[in-house]
Amino acid sequence: MKKLTINNKTFNLKDITQLYPAVLVKTGYKNEVAEMSLEWIDIEAKGRVEIDGYGIFIRIGEEEKHSFLYPSREDLEIALANLSAQINI
Repeated sequence: MKKLTINNKTFNLKDITQLYPAVLVKTGYKNEVAEMSLEWIDIEAKGRVEIDGYGIFIRIGEEEKHSFLYPSREDLEIALANLSAQINI
């Protein structure tokens, strides 16, 4: 069975229902953040939002969600390259 490891946490690839990168942006309400797509940030945001961080999010079924957060886009891209290498083995 193929496995995927991110930040020393291992998942069975067949159990993952969603795997996606996102940008965390501040909503303006207390410390609340929202996930936005990288594409939206690159094309639509045009500096109008405050970025709080970046993440890779994994969902297993409907209830279980794992978040792996990164301080910069460069760190996120390194983690995504690592994931891609694991999937394409």
